[in-house]
Amino acid sequence: MERKPDAALLIVAHGSTVNPDSSAPTLAHAAEIRRRKIFADVECAFWKEEPSLRDALFLFDPESIHEIYVVPNFISEGYFTQTVVPRELELNGQITKRSNGQIWKYCEPVGNHPMMTELLLKRASEVAPDIDPAESSLLIVAHGTDLNENSAVAAKREAEKIRALGKFAAVLNVYMEEPPLVADWRKLTKTRHVVVVPFFISDGLHSYEDIPRLLGIKEGRLPSRRKPPDGRLGSRPSLKEIFRCNPYKIEGRCLFYAPSIGTEAGFADIILEQAFTAKS
Repeated sequence: MERKPDAALLIVAHGSTVNPDSSAPTLAHAAEIRRRKIFADVECAFWKEEPSLRDALFLFDPESIHEIYVVPNFISEGYFTQTVVPRELELNGQITKRSNGQIWKYCEPVGNHPMMTELLLKRASEVAPDIDPAESSLLIVAHGTDLNENSAVAAKREAEKIRALGKFAAVLNVYMEEPPLVADWRKLTKTRHVVVVPFFISDGLHSYEDIPRLLGIKEGRLPSRRKPPDGRLGSRPSLKEIFRCNPYKIEGRCLFYAPSIGTEAGFADIILEQAFTAKS
């Protein structure tokens, strides 16, 4: 991949004030890209953590960094990618020319990349390696919201693409807050084996607690929510136990529950692809 010695990469994400795992994947992907020495600098900025999106305006020295590629580490286009990030970074389109001479290029969110389909299939295979996909159902779980219709589009698109491959008996896009609901998975699927992949950037309250409860995973199988002295959400080892107890036996079914797709190491390659296909 072509090196850009006078350019920087800025990965922007949501972040969280209570869950350290929220920013962990973004920071890990940035570290991997930094290791490859493609850009002069690789930084991250967050909506709910430090450094903030506004701080990012001052991260890169205009004397040595002439181009900044901004890649949103978000699953779908919506309120944050279309409104919050452009506003906070003072972007006026795909290409923004600053008064200091820098050119900021706003790239597509990672969730729009074609490689997402491959990563979803890989994650499903990893969490349930010994089952026959042809006799199993795959559920891609997204948040869903009535605030922005684009929130559900990415999951629907990926479900359609995987369904067309004919690998699984059924492939469904389901949501936490809009139909088809993940809580209705028993009625929506007919197979004995059901594989569930959260279509989220990071593991947090949704993947650790909310989705498992909606799936019907018993309270005793959920990780501890007790907060340590620093006030943050439980310990990472205890929280991640939810992904290590597969399969879950629920009403005669075998449920395989995977970590969020955004924790997949292949996201580093997607971030780079989005940067290198940015508008010139």
